[in-house]
Amino acid sequence: MDRGQQAVLMRAVAEAGDRAAFAALYEHFAPRLKAYLLRLRVPEDVAEELAQESLIVAWHRAASFDPAQASVSTWLFTILRNKRIDRLRREKRPELDPDDPALVPEPEPAADVRMVTMQDEAQLRAALQNLPDEQLHLLRLAFFSDLSHRDIAERENLPLGTVKSRIRLALGRLKLLLEKS
Repeated sequence: MDRGQQAVLMRAVAEAGDRAAFAALYEHFAPRLKAYLLRLRVPEDVAEELAQESLIVAWHRAASFDPAQASVSTWLFTILRNKRIDRLRREKRPELDPDDPALVPEPEPAADVRMVTMQDEAQLRAALQNLPDEQLHLLRLAFFSDLSHRDIAERENLPLGTVKSRIRLALGRLKLLLEKS
């Protein structure tokens, strides 16, 4: 199919919505558009989809085709190029899902819940200050530095059993102190 025939078919699509003319254009250009994308290493399913989308755009915008500005093939390949760029942009910046739980902020706790939490934290801080330094130090390593009992034993050069018993004693003492308050 030469350029003149392509322009005639496109004019028939633009002026009369001629489906047969569009089918002829589709049969001629769909494989060429897809092959071009495949040479650019676009996956086959994406290449097929982009080629079809480009031809659908050509169907809807046939009236905007101007043979004085470009040939049918240049116009279609420009549409394809723009479709591919749009696709790449969407892939690099995917659309946000408003229902994604990671994007929904946690609701602020009620004032009474915040107050109770603050009181609990104050009581815990006070109870921690009443522990012997060696127990407090081991608790901090275990719970705030996230070290295992074995790591603490190696770091502090203590037997593993000693580390475990001091942490257990510290937790028991904390429980008693918190129950009193």
